[in-house]
Amino acid sequence: MPKTHPDPETLRSALALAARAPSVHNTQPWRWRLGDESVHLYADQSRQLQHTDPDSRDLMLSCGAALHHLQVAARAFGWDVLIHRLPDPAVPEHLAAVEFHRTTFTPEDEQMARAINARRTDRRRYTSWEVPDAHVEAIIAAGAAHGVLVRDVDSEPARTQLLRAFEQAAREHARDLSYGVELAQWSGRHAAPQGVPARNAVLPADDPTVRPFSDPGLPQAVVRDIDAADRMMLLSTSSDDRLSQLRAGEAASAVLLTATTLGLATCPLTEPMELTDTRSRIRTRVLDNTGYPQIIVRIGWAVTSADPVPATPRRPLDEFLYPLDTAGS
Repeated sequence: MPKTHPDPETLRSALALAARAPSVHNTQPWRWRLGDESVHLYADQSRQLQHTDPDSRDLMLSCGAALHHLQVAARAFGWDVLIHRLPDPAVPEHLAAVEFHRTTFTPEDEQMARAINARRTDRRRYTSWEVPDAHVEAIIAAGAAHGVLVRDVDSEPARTQLLRAFEQAAREHARDLSYGVELAQWSGRHAAPQGVPARNAVLPADDPTVRPFSDPGLPQAVVRDIDAADRMMLLSTSSDDRLSQLRAGEAASAVLLTATTLGLATCPLTEPMELTDTRSRIRTRVLDNTGYPQIIVRIGWAVTSADPVPATPRRPLDEFLYPLDTAGS
């Protein structure tokens, strides 16, 4: 009789790769529960950032990214997935139920899975080398496969409006003491398995897209050309409910991993989406009220002479993996 469910070791390996997904401030706000024939994703509301993410949108995006990472990992192990999103309205933190079916993995599946460990959030400056249009098209298609519109904000006045939204959000957050305390609590880490490590943060300098994380220890890349050629990929959805946010997180994961397979540096950005005014500004002045902005992914070519970005830490698997019949803690 053919196997209809991965063995426990395979599942643990796939979930360890899923845990490499990016999350706001590296909070890793997910719980996984194992059933006899399924795996279930739950939001860990105790890890919500109350002042950075008061409406839990960043949390939903983070969990969506982990869900897509699981799908990519499973395919590399020879399993396709059937995902039931938001399966129980009575349990809103239950985000997905995942079933498995045997499949034959392709070289592309293996390449995407390898990108999980290769991907880094690179907050440094990128070079002036142009990103080929074919790369941009592949990235847009990766997001579109998850029902999310990916817009390359590369022309004026849209790009200026986007950068002004970053500047406005940074000013408003700078005046918010509670936000600043929360940011300090979740950054500047040196040995913790969560939060933004000091070794992964750079000084904001004159870049409005970089948050002022505590104790930044990653040297800024030296870019000799004045004109950068990074691209801002804006992901938006037609609706703004929890399902749309979850799917946007899945699409963001697909965009990040696809860009990584192409050799590009990436950095997911959400700060202007965390404030009502700046998010509305992007919706009206960049998207012309045609969608709801969810996340931005900055892509470009890293400086070849710069040191590699270190991997950010992750919590041990047993801290967020439980049997289905237990609540976890």
